[in-house]
Amino acid sequence: MKNILLKTTTLSIIASSLLLASGWRIPESSSKSVALSGAYIANSNGADATYYNPANMSFNKNILQAEIDLMYVNLPSMNYKDNRSTTANGNFYDGTSKEENSLVPSIFISSKAYNDDAIRYGFSITVPGGLTRRWDTAYQKAYAQEFALQIVEFNPTMAYKISNSLSIGAGLRAIYSSGVVKSDGTDAGKPAIREMEGNTIEYGYNLAIAYKPNKQTNISATYRSNVDLNEQGNAKLYLSGSKVYDGGTSVSVPLPAVLALALAYDINDKTTVELEYDRTYWSSYKSLDFEYKGDIPLALRSAFDDAKPRNWKDTNAFRIGFTNKISDDLTAMVGYSHDGNPIPESSVSFESPDYNSNTYSFGFDYNLDTQSSVGFGYLYSVKDDRAVKNTNADGTTYIDGTISDAKAHLISFAYRRAF
Repeated sequence: MKNILLKTTTLSIIASSLLLASGWRIPESSSKSVALSGAYIANSNGADATYYNPANMSFNKNILQAEIDLMYVNLPSMNYKDNRSTTANGNFYDGTSKEENSLVPSIFISSKAYNDDAIRYGFSITVPGGLTRRWDTAYQKAYAQEFALQIVEFNPTMAYKISNSLSIGAGLRAIYSSGVVKSDGTDAGKPAIREMEGNTIEYGYNLAIAYKPNKQTNISATYRSNVDLNEQGNAKLYLSGSKVYDGGTSVSVPLPAVLALALAYDINDKTTVELEYDRTYWSSYKSLDFEYKGDIPLALRSAFDDAKPRNWKDTNAFRIGFTNKISDDLTAMVGYSHDGNPIPESSVSFESPDYNSNTYSFGFDYNLDTQSSVGFGYLYSVKDDRAVKNTNADGTTYIDGTISDAKAHLISFAYRRAF
């Protein structure tokens, strides 16, 4: 069994393991990014450039732009099939998670130019990760009955135009997260129950550069810093029906740095292609170690108090997106991405059964008039099935089977307005 507070603080990690990218990231927040499978760094434009590539704000029209997005996320049920045979009536270790649905809003604002067209300002509110994942089957419920997380990022940014072809950008990341975690081993013959709530506010930064050597080409790079989540919360632990702990607990886990390199090229006056490579530095996640403000029973220390090795690895993602202007008012987009997996087999759990993923997407933008437009994006992401065999801290078998059907559907709607 794993630490409660870990589940709260790293549900962002879990989220993308079950959603779109490696580790905690959900690269897609705006409808354009959804439609392009996240290949939206060099070709980002309009209000959402403040989040995806603030340096590109320098190349926006000299107007105030705002965008509101609402994204619907559907996570179908995920299945686990164990290799251990237990009873004639079925396998005790097999399990199916519940289907999850959620709505995720985002806001983007990009200013007009100031200081002789040199400076632009931007601001975004996004949800870069988050999840509700629930298991009702007895064995899985002992480890992951419910994990619910809300993460909100506030990101004020600024762009400075060095020349007509070169711009740099920077921003402050203010991240708020809160979560609820429950597990119940009663039905699995493990008389331990855990409940936890926690929250934190942490800070980081992001940097960007955009270079346009000619009218058709944009070469960009962005960097989002590592942010250590130093969570503070309250835990309740029960053993054999009795409450054995009710008090404070804390843990620190990294939200790793991300580097993105992208090239956008106008094939003609209607079609643009973007190629993107990004690397997430998950190797900073070496181990999990948490502390309680009071003593917990010896019987629970191995499960809840001992440091757990993680040893995650850096991951690479490759994305491609096409944008085609069908008419003066209608623009179509398609995208594809392939994301790697940061989690070694020894660290795979029912909370984070990550593996390589492939993502497919499409969408469109439509101009309502000269000042407003709407957007739509649809994305389908599917994880490869993963066969896993690993153990608990005491050497007993934890997982010996195949995790399958980890998928996600995203539908995003946007409304944009120029002032």
